[in-house]
Amino acid sequence: MRNFFEYADNDPARVAVVHTDGRQVTYGEMRDDANRIGNFLWERGLAPGDTVACLLPNSYQLMAMVRGAAQLPLHLTPVNWHLTASEIAYILRDSGAKILFTADPFVDLAGKAAAEAGLPAEKVVVLAVAPEGGAARLTGPVAAASAAPPRGRGAGNRMLYTSGTTGRPKGVRRPLRGISPAEAAGAALARARRYGADHEDGVFLGMAPMYHASPLAYADQALDVGHRVVLLERWNRERVLEAIAEHGVTWLYLVPLMMRELVALPEDERAALRVGSIRSIVHTAAPCPPHVKQAMIDWLGPVLVELYGGTEGAATMITSEEWLAHVGSVGRPLPHVSLRILDEDRDEVPVGQVGTVYFKNEELAFVYLGDPEKTAASRLDGHVTLGDLGRLDEDGYLYLSDRAVDLIISGGVNIYPAEIEHALLELPGVADACVVGRPDEKWGESVHAVVVVDRSGTRDEVAASLDAELRARIAGYKIPRSWAFVEALPRSAAGKLLRREVRESVATR
Repeated sequence: MRNFFEYADNDPARVAVVHTDGRQVTYGEMRDDANRIGNFLWERGLAPGDTVACLLPNSYQLMAMVRGAAQLPLHLTPVNWHLTASEIAYILRDSGAKILFTADPFVDLAGKAAAEAGLPAEKVVVLAVAPEGGAARLTGPVAAASAAPPRGRGAGNRMLYTSGTTGRPKGVRRPLRGISPAEAAGAALARARRYGADHEDGVFLGMAPMYHASPLAYADQALDVGHRVVLLERWNRERVLEAIAEHGVTWLYLVPLMMRELVALPEDERAALRVGSIRSIVHTAAPCPPHVKQAMIDWLGPVLVELYGGTEGAATMITSEEWLAHVGSVGRPLPHVSLRILDEDRDEVPVGQVGTVYFKNEELAFVYLGDPEKTAASRLDGHVTLGDLGRLDEDGYLYLSDRAVDLIISGGVNIYPAEIEHALLELPGVADACVVGRPDEKWGESVHAVVVVDRSGTRDEVAASLDAELRARIAGYKIPRSWAFVEALPRSAAGKLLRREVRESVATR
């Protein structure tokens, strides 16, 4: 069966990763580094079922970390490096992380978060992403560990954090399956076949932040089908187009914001670009405007494959050919998924009627770590909902009519209003707050705060002070981009915030 370790053993000189600085690492070299990481983890006293966290930029070291931990029965939690030290400390405590891997430029941030979480300093391990001389792949005690296969090998799982209406992130924890890394790779190959990325001569381009579920999953999966993974530090339209031409990229992962920037290029410029190597583009994360998707297909051909789901798992998929016949749909259920559309009484609705979308992914059972109530509330006969509303057509294709009521999706990133509201209400002089998304031409949505305050100063002065105080509490991308100040927020007789009224008032301005 095709898998990373088989390629490493049989074709060790095959290039596995092209680091952000252009350095190439072979499958054989990466296998040895993955084994060093695995042996290092056991030497540090970790046991099956434990959690390892990493605060790392897009890098070869991150991918080696994933490979090293994934061959052991452990949970790996990549951490969003945009978060504050306090937010990271919460994740470290909640996940029970036994060790934290980091690298520049996040060493100081990792140290502060670990100290706040009560994780001893010796449990913070620094990997040099750009070591002096540029030759080393791993450094320090990790590099000194044995490159022999570690004992007790078994497939691990990634445990990523997703927020909800409680405002606190929750770990999406899947059970360890008791199978070998090679058996786990079989699922990766099956997924690659679905979206046309199972060709053995593949080159994957990774540029989205790999602390997110999809960018990391696709980059890691590419290694199990023998592909070369080309890494960029971040999204940059010009650099991405150069990399596609330079490396002959055959597939990549994009979010709608990236596609909007690509099709914004004049048509004659797009026609001159060397992008003919692309065979597949997977896109998720946010609804894609139909005119943007149509322009991508017109330009590159029917290479787009869209998936709907979340960190909790994928639910549906649609190819370009299917989308052209069902414009606006996010597809039909995957083979191992059952889909239900239910009304407020949790009864099935007729075809064409809007209801709440529930799905059951047989391959990806999970619980929300430490929150049985949230787990139970999201379930119905084994089906889970992300809070999205949608309808099915007569052919079984799903159309989303609205996103989760509270969720803001800005540039493909989920932002949860409750978390921002909680932080606002902790500030002096803030009596009430409601955070909603408002339409944004570039980002899709931006964060808008409607606040009741008792502070002196002009509107701009109050907004500036709230902005500054929030930045010490939550990550920068969650900070409201616009503000409104009111005497009172609309609430029901029971005191429930009437968020829809706030959202409607924002939409009409």
